[in-house]
Amino acid sequence: MLNIKIICVGKLKEKFYLAAAAEYQKRLTTLCRLEIEELPESRLSAEPSAAEISAALKKEAESILLRVPAGAVTVAMCIEGRELDSVKFSQMLDMCALNGKSKICFLIGGSVGLDEELKQRADLRISMSPMTFPHHLARIMLLEQIYRGFQISSGSKYHK
Repeated sequence: MLNIKIICVGKLKEKFYLAAAAEYQKRLTTLCRLEIEELPESRLSAEPSAAEISAALKKEAESILLRVPAGAVTVAMCIEGRELDSVKFSQMLDMCALNGKSKICFLIGGSVGLDEELKQRADLRISMSPMTFPHHLARIMLLEQIYRGFQISSGSKYHK
């Protein structure tokens, strides 16, 4: 059984995001061991400079790196990453398991993204779309795709 950890910068607050996350967490309980860890988002001024943003991202990256499980395949969720359709995403999950990698750690940055060095250190970078989404919605979308990936692998009719 895969161990999947999602490290997120920022805390879900809106009831609709909390409900959606809870639903997918419940669905995934029989398919994998799922852990979601929320880290505090750095506070920025109203008009942050590039240096302020960079310092905040580096601080968040240090905190993220301390929490990545040893031996985990690390996946940075970022707009610069590779776009995968749902079938390819499912195949990526399967390949990790087939290659003896039982831990996958997904990284979701806060409102200003992930530190560049952190993205470079990741084993894989995935983009959900060339569009920009709120980072809280990205978490829900990732949870849904993980669930869908397992359903594709099992031959379920969930994925049409």
